Amino acid sequence: MHLAGLDALVWAIGLIAHIVLLYVLLKRHRAGRFPAFTILIAANVIRTIALYLTFRLGSRFAYFYAYWALAIGDVVLQLLVVREMAAKVFRPLGKWATDVKCGLLWLICGSIAIAVGLTWLGPVHGSDWREMFVNRGSFFTAILMSELFVGMVALSVTVGLPWKSHTTRIAHGLGIYSVVCLLIETTKTSFATPDPQTVALLTHLRMGIYLLCVTYWIVMLWWEEPATKPLPNEVRERLYRLQSHYHL
Repeated sequence: MHLAGLDALVWAIGLIAHIVLLYVLLKRHRAGRFPAFTILIAANVIRTIALYLTFRLGSRFAYFYAYWALAIGDVVLQLLVVREMAAKVFRPLGKWATDVKCGLLWLICGSIAIAVGLTWLGPVHGSDWREMFVNRGSFFTAILMSELFVGMVALSVTVGLPWKSHTTRIAHGLGIYSVVCLLIETTKTSFATPDPQTVALLTHLRMGIYLLCVTYWIVMLWWEEPATKPLPNEVRERLYRLQSHYHL
């Protein structure tokens, strides 16, 4: 199997961008602060190379199984990044506030339930079970991750906690990409029989948006973040009261 010219170009740019981002995380000592995000980026480098080699040297079946085995791992790592971002936002004193921790747990459970329901109710496209599985899996992932990142932002606003700069940059990039994926997957499912050219165009659009997010992370994480402002007294007092009440 061979990649088309544009696909090969996007693959190469994506691999280089991930390597540069990984270099920035290590060089600027961000990896220690964001270990889950660093592992996600490193896994993307390995995943890109593995899928390319499987695509070039293996069969269509080998590529299908390799793609979804690695995709499942990618979703798990993204969930760990969600938790990491939430910990940075909701643990400014080093410990979880119980009401926030419970709210985050309900958010995750509710997001999974809604994603499963919408995926199950959505239209099924594909010539065989493998293609249908790919389409449903992509739709499920897009719904779940967009719900989690949008919900996490809403939860942070509700409890009145500030966001740290680098944490914000990472969350913004992942959130924007997740929402774009959801819109693209929704567009695909709206067609009774998706046109291959339309699907290819939407796929390239998604990949282009993701490359912009990676570029954004490279620039933002290279810069030093602004000095963190102290928590407002009312927020600090509320957190201390919560932790004292629940003996955290």
